[in-house]
Amino acid sequence: MRRRNRTEAGEGRGGCLVGVVLLIVVGFIAFKIIPVKVKAAEVRAVVADESKSAGTHSDERIRKAILDEAAHQGLPVSDDSIQIDRNANLMRITVDYTVPIVFPGYTYQMHLHHYAENPIF
Repeated sequence: MRRRNRTEAGEGRGGCLVGVVLLIVVGFIAFKIIPVKVKAAEVRAVVADESKSAGTHSDERIRKAILDEAAHQGLPVSDDSIQIDRNANLMRITVDYTVPIVFPGYTYQMHLHHYAENPIF
């Protein structure tokens, strides 16, 4: 009977090491991106809520509510990045901004776009 060589049995440790390193990298990327996504979801909720209450709120009040929530969440939303379009029976709110996410050796510019459109009653 022939003896099997250790590498023939598939018992190499290199694959496990590559897997662990890959898992650590993916975990680090998720650790940096997920909090930004959660904060952006809070701003998106405010944009949607304000577009629903367009009949009772002025454009300045809507703009202030969005800016306040973005400041509270620590997101770089400026007055120029908020566009409010109102006509006789429709309200559109668009918010565009970019959040820099710093990784070792690279800064990723995550572009976020929130849009809400609702009828005015």
